[in-house]
Amino acid sequence: MRGPLPRTLRGQLTAGLVTLLALACLAVGVTTALALRGFLVGRLDDQLAASDGRFAASLEHEARPDADNRPDIRGQAESTFGARLLNGAVAQAAVVDGVTDRPLRLTPRDRRALAGIPVDGTGHSIRLSAPGAYRVTAVRGDDQDILVTGLPLHPVEETVHRLEAVEAVLFGAALVATGLAGALWVRISLRPLQNVTARAVEVAGLPLASGEVAMPGPLSDTDPRTEVGQVRTAFDHMLGHVEDALTRRQAGEERLRRFAADASHELRTPVANIRGHAELALRHHSSVPAEVRHALERIDGESRRMTRLVDDLLLLARLDAGRPLEHEPVDLTLLILDATDDARAAGPGHHWMLDLPEEPVTVTGDAHRLQQAIGNLLANARTHTPPGTDVTVTLTTGDGLVRVNVSDNGPGIPEEVQPEVFGRFVRADHARSRSAGSTGSTGLGLAIVHAVLTSHGGTAAVTSRPGHTVFRLALPG
Repeated sequence: MRGPLPRTLRGQLTAGLVTLLALACLAVGVTTALALRGFLVGRLDDQLAASDGRFAASLEHEARPDADNRPDIRGQAESTFGARLLNGAVAQAAVVDGVTDRPLRLTPRDRRALAGIPVDGTGHSIRLSAPGAYRVTAVRGDDQDILVTGLPLHPVEETVHRLEAVEAVLFGAALVATGLAGALWVRISLRPLQNVTARAVEVAGLPLASGEVAMPGPLSDTDPRTEVGQVRTAFDHMLGHVEDALTRRQAGEERLRRFAADASHELRTPVANIRGHAELALRHHSSVPAEVRHALERIDGESRRMTRLVDDLLLLARLDAGRPLEHEPVDLTLLILDATDDARAAGPGHHWMLDLPEEPVTVTGDAHRLQQAIGNLLANARTHTPPGTDVTVTLTTGDGLVRVNVSDNGPGIPEEVQPEVFGRFVRADHARSRSAGSTGSTGLGLAIVHAVLTSHGGTAAVTSRPGHTVFRLALPG
Protein backbone atom coordinates (compact mmCIF):
# COMPACT_ATOMS: atom_id res chain seq x y z
CA MET A 1 0.00 0.00 0.00
CA ARG A 2 1.47 3.34 -1.01
CA GLY A 3 2.24 5.78 1.78
CA PRO A 4 0.79 9.27 1.76
CA LEU A 5 2.73 11.71 -0.40
CA PRO A 6 3.50 15.25 0.83
CA ARG A 7 0.77 17.65 -0.24
CA THR A 8 2.76 20.86 -0.28
CA LEU A 9 5.18 21.73 -3.06
CA ARG A 10 7.87 22.30 -0.45
CA GLY A 11 7.33 18.82 0.97
CA GLN A 12 7.31 17.23 -2.48
CA LEU A 13 10.55 18.95 -3.50
CA THR A 14 12.26 18.01 -0.24
CA ALA A 15 11.02 14.42 -0.49
CA GLY A 16 12.14 14.24 -4.11
CA LEU A 17 15.60 15.58 -3.24
CA VAL A 18 16.03 13.10 -0.38
CA THR A 19 14.72 10.25 -2.54
CA LEU A 20 17.17 11.01 -5.34
CA LEU A 21 20.03 11.22 -2.84
CA ALA A 22 18.94 7.93 -1.28
CA LEU A 23 18.93 6.26 -4.70
CA ALA A 24 22.37 7.71 -5.42
CA CYS A 25 23.69 6.49 -2.06
CA LEU A 26 22.17 3.06 -2.70
CA ALA A 27 23.82 2.90 -6.11
CA VAL A 28 27.18 4.00 -4.68
CA GLY A 29 26.89 1.54 -1.80
CA VAL A 30 26.01 -1.43 -4.02
CA THR A 31 28.72 -0.54 -6.52
CA THR A 32 31.45 -0.13 -3.89
CA ALA A 33 30.41 -3.33 -2.08
CA LEU A 34 30.45 -5.33 -5.31
CA ALA A 35 33.75 -3.77 -6.38
CA LEU A 36 35.38 -4.49 -3.01
CA ARG A 37 34.10 -8.04 -2.98
CA GLY A 38 35.34 -8.59 -6.52
CA PHE A 39 38.74 -7.17 -5.58
CA LEU A 40 39.08 -9.33 -2.47
CA VAL A 41 37.88 -12.45 -4.29
CA GLY A 42 40.45 -11.72 -6.99
CA ARG A 43 43.12 -11.57 -4.30
CA LEU A 44 41.98 -14.99 -3.07
CA ASP A 45 42.20 -16.32 -6.61
CA ASP A 46 45.76 -15.00 -6.85
CA GLN A 47 46.66 -16.68 -3.56
CA LEU A 48 45.16 -19.93 -4.75
CA ALA A 49 47.14 -19.70 -7.97
CA ALA A 50 50.34 -18.96 -6.01
CA SER A 51 49.83 -21.91 -3.64
CA ASP A 52 49.96 -24.19 -6.71
CA GLY A 53 47.82 -26.78 -4.89
CA ARG A 54 50.64 -27.86 -2.53
CA PHE A 55 48.29 -28.64 0.36
CA ALA A 56 45.91 -30.66 -1.81
CA ALA A 57 48.87 -32.42 -3.47
CA SER A 58 50.22 -33.48 -0.05
CA LEU A 59 46.96 -35.38 0.46
CA GLU A 60 47.74 -37.45 -2.67
CA HIS A 61 50.21 -39.81 -0.92
CA GLU A 62 49.46 -41.13 2.49
CA ALA A 63 53.16 -41.89 3.27
CA ARG A 64 55.95 -39.30 2.91
CA PRO A 65 59.26 -40.18 4.58
CA ASP A 66 60.21 -36.54 4.92
CA ALA A 67 56.94 -35.43 6.50
CA ASP A 68 55.98 -38.12 9.05
CA ASN A 69 53.02 -39.23 6.94
CA ARG A 70 51.41 -35.83 7.35
CA PRO A 71 50.19 -33.44 4.65
CA ASP A 72 52.45 -30.54 3.76
CA ILE A 73 50.97 -27.40 5.44
CA ARG A 74 54.10 -25.31 5.18
CA GLY A 75 53.25 -21.79 4.00
CA GLN A 76 49.54 -22.51 4.05
CA ALA A 77 47.17 -19.95 5.61
CA GLU A 78 44.94 -20.99 8.46
CA SER A 79 41.58 -22.50 7.33
CA THR A 80 43.01 -23.47 3.93
CA PHE A 81 40.92 -26.29 2.52
CA GLY A 82 42.21 -29.25 0.56
CA ALA A 83 40.49 -32.26 -0.99
CA ARG A 84 41.46 -35.16 -3.25
CA LEU A 85 38.92 -36.75 -5.63
CA LEU A 86 39.33 -40.20 -7.19
CA ASN A 87 36.96 -41.32 -9.92
CA GLY A 88 34.66 -38.39 -9.16
CA ALA A 89 34.41 -39.15 -5.43
CA VAL A 90 36.11 -37.41 -2.51
CA ALA A 91 38.89 -39.59 -1.10
CA GLN A 92 40.46 -37.22 1.42
CA ALA A 93 39.51 -33.74 2.70
CA ALA A 94 41.22 -31.62 5.35
CA VAL A 95 41.56 -28.04 6.51
CA VAL A 96 44.58 -26.28 8.02
CA ASP A 97 43.90 -25.69 11.71
CA GLY A 98 46.67 -23.83 13.49
CA VAL A 99 49.91 -25.69 12.89
CA THR A 100 48.39 -28.95 11.73
CA ASP A 101 45.62 -30.25 9.55
CA ARG A 102 42.16 -31.36 10.56
CA PRO A 103 40.27 -33.98 8.57
CA LEU A 104 36.75 -32.98 7.58
CA ARG A 105 33.60 -35.01 7.65
CA LEU A 106 31.67 -34.03 4.55
CA THR A 107 27.98 -34.41 3.99
CA PRO A 108 26.62 -35.93 0.75
CA ARG A 109 25.69 -32.44 -0.34
CA ASP A 110 29.30 -31.28 0.25
CA ARG A 111 30.65 -34.20 -1.74
CA ARG A 112 28.33 -33.44 -4.67
CA ALA A 113 29.40 -29.77 -4.57
CA LEU A 114 33.10 -30.72 -4.66
CA ALA A 115 32.54 -33.20 -7.45
CA GLY A 116 30.81 -30.53 -9.51
CA ILE A 117 33.70 -28.03 -9.45
CA PRO A 118 35.04 -27.46 -13.00
CA VAL A 119 38.65 -28.61 -13.39
CA ASP A 120 39.94 -25.46 -15.06
CA GLY A 121 42.33 -23.96 -12.51
CA THR A 122 40.13 -20.90 -11.99
CA GLY A 123 38.38 -19.80 -8.82
CA HIS A 124 34.83 -20.91 -7.94
CA SER A 125 32.70 -20.18 -4.87
CA ILE A 126 31.06 -23.00 -2.93
CA ARG A 127 29.51 -23.37 0.51
CA LEU A 128 30.39 -26.42 2.65
CA SER A 129 28.34 -27.45 5.67
CA ALA A 130 31.09 -27.37 8.29
CA PRO A 131 33.72 -24.79 7.23
CA GLY A 132 31.33 -22.48 5.38
CA ALA A 133 31.87 -20.48 2.17
CA TYR A 134 35.10 -21.07 0.24
CA ARG A 135 36.84 -19.95 -2.91
CA VAL A 136 38.30 -23.09 -4.53
CA THR A 137 40.22 -24.21 -7.60
CA ALA A 138 40.43 -27.70 -9.05
CA VAL A 139 43.42 -29.16 -10.98
CA ARG A 140 44.38 -32.63 -12.08
CA GLY A 141 47.02 -34.48 -10.10
CA ASP A 142 49.81 -36.77 -11.24
CA ASP A 143 47.73 -39.94 -10.76
CA GLN A 144 44.72 -38.65 -12.77
CA ASP A 145 43.03 -37.61 -9.56
CA ILE A 146 41.56 -34.14 -8.95
CA LEU A 147 43.09 -31.84 -6.37
CA VAL A 148 40.90 -29.13 -4.87
CA THR A 149 42.38 -26.24 -2.90
CA GLY A 150 40.32 -23.49 -1.28
CA LEU A 151 40.54 -20.39 0.90
CA PRO A 152 37.69 -19.20 3.18
CA LEU A 153 35.42 -16.39 1.98
CA HIS A 154 34.51 -15.37 5.53
CA PRO A 155 37.15 -12.59 5.75
CA VAL A 156 35.91 -11.22 2.42
CA GLU A 157 32.29 -11.26 3.53
CA GLU A 158 33.16 -9.77 6.91
CA THR A 159 35.05 -6.91 5.24
CA VAL A 160 32.21 -6.26 2.78
CA HIS A 161 29.64 -6.29 5.59
CA ARG A 162 31.75 -3.86 7.59
CA LEU A 163 31.92 -1.56 4.58
CA GLU A 164 28.14 -1.82 4.16
CA ALA A 165 27.58 -0.92 7.85
CA VAL A 166 29.91 2.10 7.59
CA GLU A 167 28.19 3.22 4.38
CA ALA A 168 24.73 2.79 5.97
CA VAL A 169 25.71 5.03 8.89
CA LEU A 170 27.38 7.65 6.71
CA PHE A 171 24.65 7.67 4.06
CA GLY A 172 21.93 7.78 6.73
CA ALA A 173 23.56 10.78 8.37
CA ALA A 174 24.00 12.38 4.94
CA LEU A 175 20.30 11.83 4.14
CA VAL A 176 19.18 13.38 7.43
CA ALA A 177 21.50 16.36 7.00
CA THR A 178 20.47 16.76 3.35
CA GLY A 179 16.78 16.52 4.26
CA LEU A 180 17.09 19.31 6.84
CA ALA A 181 19.28 21.50 4.66
CA GLY A 182 17.14 20.78 1.59
CA ALA A 183 13.93 21.70 3.45
CA LEU A 184 15.50 24.99 4.53
CA TRP A 185 16.80 25.69 1.03
CA VAL A 186 13.46 24.86 -0.61
CA ARG A 187 11.68 27.04 1.95
CA ILE A 188 13.92 29.99 1.15
CA SER A 189 13.64 29.38 -2.60
CA LEU A 190 9.84 29.19 -2.49
CA ARG A 191 9.36 32.21 -0.25
CA PRO A 192 8.34 34.42 -3.23
CA LEU A 193 5.79 31.76 -4.21
CA GLN A 194 4.43 31.82 -0.65
CA ASN A 195 4.01 35.58 -1.04
CA VAL A 196 2.01 34.95 -4.22
CA THR A 197 -0.15 32.42 -2.35
CA ALA A 198 -0.74 34.83 0.52
CA ARG A 199 -1.71 37.56 -1.91
CA ALA A 200 -4.08 35.18 -3.74
CA VAL A 201 -5.73 34.28 -0.42
CA GLU A 202 -6.05 37.97 0.38
CA VAL A 203 -7.68 38.70 -2.97
CA ALA A 204 -9.99 35.67 -2.61
CA GLY A 205 -11.25 37.14 0.67
CA LEU A 206 -12.24 40.45 -0.93
CA PRO A 207 -15.92 41.09 -1.71
CA LEU A 208 -15.39 41.06 -5.47
CA ALA A 209 -19.06 40.41 -6.21
CA SER A 210 -20.34 43.77 -5.01
CA GLY A 211 -19.24 47.34 -4.59
CA GLU A 212 -15.97 49.03 -5.34
CA VAL A 213 -12.99 46.93 -4.27
CA ALA A 214 -9.50 48.25 -3.53
CA MET A 215 -7.10 45.66 -4.95
CA PRO A 216 -3.73 45.15 -3.21
CA GLY A 217 -0.60 46.52 -4.82
CA PRO A 218 1.93 44.50 -6.84
CA LEU A 219 4.16 41.96 -5.19
CA SER A 220 7.80 42.58 -4.37
CA ASP A 221 10.13 42.33 -7.32
CA THR A 222 11.66 38.95 -8.13
CA ASP A 223 13.89 37.77 -10.93
CA PRO A 224 11.60 37.36 -13.96
CA ARG A 225 13.98 34.75 -15.37
CA THR A 226 12.93 32.27 -12.67
CA GLU A 227 9.71 30.28 -12.69
CA VAL A 228 8.59 31.92 -9.44
CA GLY A 229 9.32 35.34 -10.92
CA GLN A 230 7.26 34.50 -14.00
CA VAL A 231 4.36 33.38 -11.79
CA ARG A 232 4.61 36.62 -9.81
CA THR A 233 4.62 38.72 -12.99
CA ALA A 234 1.66 36.86 -14.44
CA PHE A 235 -0.21 37.18 -11.14
CA ASP A 236 0.40 40.94 -11.00
CA HIS A 237 -0.85 41.29 -14.56
CA MET A 238 -3.93 39.24 -13.71
CA LEU A 239 -4.65 41.42 -10.67
CA GLY A 240 -4.31 44.48 -12.87
CA HIS A 241 -6.85 43.10 -15.32
CA VAL A 242 -9.19 42.13 -12.49
CA GLU A 243 -8.93 45.60 -10.97
CA ASP A 244 -9.62 47.22 -14.34
CA ALA A 245 -12.62 44.92 -14.90
CA LEU A 246 -13.98 45.67 -11.43
CA THR A 247 -13.56 49.39 -11.98
CA ARG A 248 -15.39 49.19 -15.28
CA ARG A 249 -18.12 47.06 -13.74
CA GLN A 250 -18.51 49.46 -10.83
CA ALA A 251 -18.73 52.42 -13.19
CA GLY A 252 -21.34 50.61 -15.31
CA GLU A 253 -23.37 49.72 -12.22
CA GLU A 254 -23.22 53.31 -11.01
CA ARG A 255 -24.46 54.54 -14.36
CA LEU A 256 -27.22 51.91 -14.33
CA ARG A 257 -28.27 52.91 -10.79
CA ARG A 258 -28.35 56.57 -11.71
CA PHE A 259 -30.35 55.75 -14.83
CA ALA A 260 -32.84 53.63 -12.87
CA ALA A 261 -33.19 56.30 -10.20
CA ASP A 262 -33.55 59.12 -12.73
CA ALA A 263 -35.93 57.15 -14.94
CA SER A 264 -38.05 56.08 -11.98
CA HIS A 265 -38.18 59.63 -10.69
CA GLU A 266 -39.11 61.04 -14.10
CA LEU A 267 -41.74 58.36 -14.74
CA ARG A 268 -43.63 58.98 -11.51
CA THR A 269 -45.23 62.21 -12.76
CA PRO A 270 -46.50 61.00 -16.18
CA VAL A 271 -47.71 57.72 -14.69
CA ALA A 272 -49.57 59.61 -11.98
CA ASN A 273 -51.10 61.85 -14.61
CA ILE A 274 -52.25 58.88 -16.71
CA ARG A 275 -53.75 57.26 -13.63
CA GLY A 276 -55.48 60.48 -12.62
CA HIS A 277 -57.02 61.01 -16.04
CA ALA A 278 -58.21 57.40 -16.17
CA GLU A 279 -59.85 57.70 -12.75
CA LEU A 280 -61.43 61.03 -13.77
CA ALA A 281 -62.86 59.51 -16.94
CA LEU A 282 -64.26 56.53 -15.05
CA ARG A 283 -66.03 58.85 -12.58
CA HIS A 284 -67.79 60.74 -15.42
CA HIS A 285 -71.58 60.23 -15.13
CA SER A 286 -72.33 60.49 -18.84
CA SER A 287 -72.87 57.30 -20.71
CA VAL A 288 -69.60 55.73 -21.82
CA PRO A 289 -69.54 52.82 -24.28
CA ALA A 290 -68.63 49.50 -22.70
CA GLU A 291 -65.52 49.11 -24.85
CA VAL A 292 -64.27 52.54 -23.80
CA ARG A 293 -64.99 51.86 -20.11
CA HIS A 294 -63.12 48.54 -20.35
CA ALA A 295 -60.17 50.30 -21.96
CA LEU A 296 -60.19 52.97 -19.22
CA GLU A 297 -60.27 50.26 -16.52
CA ARG A 298 -57.29 48.54 -18.18
CA ILE A 299 -55.42 51.85 -18.32
CA ASP A 300 -56.18 52.44 -14.65
CA GLY A 301 -55.02 48.92 -13.65
CA GLU A 302 -51.83 49.06 -15.68
CA SER A 303 -51.03 52.56 -14.42
CA ARG A 304 -51.36 51.29 -10.84
CA ARG A 305 -49.03 48.40 -11.67
CA MET A 306 -46.64 50.83 -13.35
CA THR A 307 -46.71 53.00 -10.24
CA ARG A 308 -45.70 50.01 -8.08
CA LEU A 309 -42.92 49.12 -10.49
CA VAL A 310 -41.57 52.67 -10.51
CA ASP A 311 -41.69 52.83 -6.71
CA ASP A 312 -39.87 49.50 -6.41
CA LEU A 313 -37.16 50.54 -8.89
CA LEU A 314 -36.67 53.83 -7.08
CA LEU A 315 -36.39 52.03 -3.72
CA LEU A 316 -33.81 49.56 -5.08
CA ALA A 317 -31.82 52.40 -6.62
CA ARG A 318 -31.75 54.18 -3.25
CA LEU A 319 -30.74 51.02 -1.39
CA ASP A 320 -28.02 50.28 -3.96
CA ALA A 321 -26.71 53.82 -3.57
CA GLY A 322 -26.31 53.20 0.17
CA ARG A 323 -28.86 55.76 1.29
CA PRO A 324 -28.84 55.82 5.10
CA LEU A 325 -31.68 53.96 6.81
CA GLU A 326 -33.26 54.77 10.10
CA HIS A 327 -31.72 53.12 13.16
CA GLU A 328 -34.28 52.90 15.89
CA PRO A 329 -35.80 50.13 18.02
CA VAL A 330 -38.37 48.15 16.05
CA ASP A 331 -40.89 45.81 17.67
CA LEU A 332 -40.59 42.97 15.20
CA THR A 333 -43.40 41.01 16.86
CA LEU A 334 -45.91 43.84 16.32
CA LEU A 335 -44.61 44.40 12.79
CA ILE A 336 -45.22 40.73 11.91
CA LEU A 337 -48.71 40.85 13.42
CA ASP A 338 -49.63 43.91 11.32
CA ALA A 339 -48.13 42.44 8.13
CA THR A 340 -49.99 39.16 8.65
CA ASP A 341 -53.28 40.99 9.22
CA ASP A 342 -52.77 42.85 5.95
CA ALA A 343 -51.99 39.58 4.15
CA ARG A 344 -55.05 37.90 5.67
CA ALA A 345 -57.25 40.73 4.44
CA ALA A 346 -55.73 40.56 0.94
CA GLY A 347 -55.82 36.74 0.75
CA PRO A 348 -58.71 35.39 2.82
CA GLY A 349 -58.57 32.10 0.92
CA HIS A 350 -55.20 31.21 2.51
CA HIS A 351 -54.63 29.87 6.01
CA TRP A 352 -52.39 32.32 7.86
CA MET A 353 -50.67 31.06 11.02
CA LEU A 354 -48.24 32.64 13.47
CA ASP A 355 -45.58 31.11 15.74
CA LEU A 356 -44.30 33.96 17.91
CA PRO A 357 -42.47 34.05 21.25
CA GLU A 358 -44.36 35.19 24.33
CA GLU A 359 -42.13 38.23 24.86
CA PRO A 360 -41.83 40.99 22.24
CA VAL A 361 -38.68 40.80 20.07
CA THR A 362 -36.95 44.11 19.29
CA VAL A 363 -34.29 44.86 16.68
CA THR A 364 -32.58 48.04 15.55
CA GLY A 365 -33.40 49.20 12.06
CA ASP A 366 -35.82 50.92 9.72
CA ALA A 367 -39.35 49.88 10.67
CA HIS A 368 -40.89 50.90 7.35
CA ARG A 369 -38.36 48.96 5.26
CA LEU A 370 -38.52 45.87 7.48
CA GLN A 371 -42.31 45.87 7.28
CA GLN A 372 -42.03 46.19 3.50
CA ALA A 373 -39.66 43.19 3.36
CA ILE A 374 -41.92 40.95 5.45
CA GLY A 375 -44.97 42.19 3.58
CA ASN A 376 -43.31 41.30 0.27
CA LEU A 377 -42.66 37.75 1.50
CA LEU A 378 -46.27 37.33 2.56
CA ALA A 379 -47.50 38.83 -0.71
CA ASN A 380 -45.20 36.46 -2.58
CA ALA A 381 -46.70 33.48 -0.73
CA ARG A 382 -50.22 34.74 -1.36
CA THR A 383 -49.66 35.49 -5.07
CA HIS A 384 -47.80 32.32 -6.04
CA THR A 385 -49.74 29.68 -4.11
CA PRO A 386 -53.36 28.57 -4.64
CA PRO A 387 -56.18 29.30 -2.17
CA GLY A 388 -56.23 26.94 0.77
CA THR A 389 -52.44 27.01 1.15
CA ASP A 390 -51.07 27.10 4.71
CA VAL A 391 -48.67 30.02 5.29
CA THR A 392 -46.80 30.12 8.62
CA VAL A 393 -44.72 33.00 9.98
CA THR A 394 -42.21 31.99 12.68
CA LEU A 395 -40.12 34.34 14.84
CA THR A 396 -37.19 32.98 16.89
CA THR A 397 -34.06 34.31 18.60
CA GLY A 398 -30.68 32.76 19.40
CA ASP A 399 -26.94 32.99 18.73
CA GLY A 400 -27.19 36.77 18.61
CA LEU A 401 -29.61 36.65 15.66
CA VAL A 402 -33.32 37.23 15.16
CA ARG A 403 -34.81 34.87 12.60
CA VAL A 404 -38.06 35.26 10.67
CA ASN A 405 -39.22 32.26 8.61
CA VAL A 406 -42.12 32.37 6.17
CA SER A 407 -43.12 28.85 5.06
CA ASP A 408 -45.91 27.48 2.92
CA ASN A 409 -47.04 24.11 1.58
CA GLY A 410 -47.57 25.34 -1.98
CA PRO A 411 -46.19 23.89 -5.21
CA GLY A 412 -42.66 25.09 -4.50
CA ILE A 413 -39.98 26.89 -6.52
CA PRO A 414 -38.14 25.10 -9.36
CA GLU A 415 -34.67 24.03 -8.30
CA GLU A 416 -33.02 25.84 -11.21
CA VAL A 417 -34.66 29.14 -10.18
CA GLN A 418 -33.78 28.99 -6.46
CA PRO A 419 -30.17 30.30 -6.76
CA GLU A 420 -31.44 33.48 -8.46
CA VAL A 421 -34.79 33.87 -6.73
CA PHE A 422 -33.64 37.09 -5.01
CA GLY A 423 -32.57 38.59 -8.33
CA ARG A 424 -34.42 41.33 -10.11
CA PHE A 425 -37.24 40.48 -12.49
CA VAL A 426 -36.95 36.80 -11.60
CA ARG A 427 -40.26 34.93 -11.65
CA ALA A 428 -41.27 31.33 -11.18
CA ASP A 429 -44.92 31.72 -12.14
CA HIS A 430 -44.84 28.54 -14.21
CA ALA A 431 -44.46 26.49 -11.03
CA ARG A 432 -46.15 28.55 -8.30
CA SER A 433 -49.78 29.09 -9.07
CA ARG A 434 -51.13 32.57 -9.60
CA SER A 435 -54.41 33.76 -8.22
CA ALA A 436 -57.21 34.21 -10.67
CA GLY A 437 -57.48 37.79 -11.78
CA SER A 438 -54.03 38.71 -10.43
CA THR A 439 -52.18 41.31 -12.41
CA GLY A 440 -48.90 39.58 -11.60
CA SER A 441 -45.88 40.81 -9.66
CA THR A 442 -43.20 43.22 -10.78
CA GLY A 443 -40.47 40.63 -10.20
CA LEU A 444 -38.78 42.99 -7.72
CA GLY A 445 -40.42 41.97 -4.43
CA LEU A 446 -37.80 39.40 -3.38
CA ALA A 447 -35.01 41.64 -4.67
CA ILE A 448 -36.26 44.33 -2.29
CA VAL A 449 -36.35 41.78 0.54
CA HIS A 450 -32.70 40.88 -0.09
CA ALA A 451 -31.63 44.52 -0.43
CA VAL A 452 -33.40 45.54 2.81
CA LEU A 453 -31.91 42.64 4.77
CA THR A 454 -28.44 43.34 3.39
CA SER A 455 -28.77 47.02 4.32
CA HIS A 456 -29.54 45.93 7.89
CA GLY A 457 -26.53 43.59 8.02
CA GLY A 458 -28.70 40.49 7.74
CA THR A 459 -29.23 37.67 5.26
CA ALA A 460 -32.07 36.20 3.22
CA ALA A 461 -32.22 32.61 1.97
CA VAL A 462 -34.72 30.11 0.60
CA THR A 463 -35.15 26.35 0.48
CA SER A 464 -37.96 24.82 -1.51
CA ARG A 465 -39.39 21.56 -2.70
CA PRO A 466 -42.92 20.64 -3.78
CA GLY A 467 -45.15 21.03 -0.73
CA HIS A 468 -42.63 22.92 1.43
CA THR A 469 -41.05 26.33 0.79
CA VAL A 470 -39.26 28.34 3.49
CA PHE A 471 -37.89 31.88 3.22
CA ARG A 472 -35.42 32.56 6.03
CA LEU A 473 -34.52 36.06 7.20
CA ALA A 474 -31.79 36.66 9.77
CA LEU A 475 -31.13 40.02 11.48
CA PRO A 476 -28.54 41.01 14.10
CA GLY A 477 -30.18 40.71 17.51
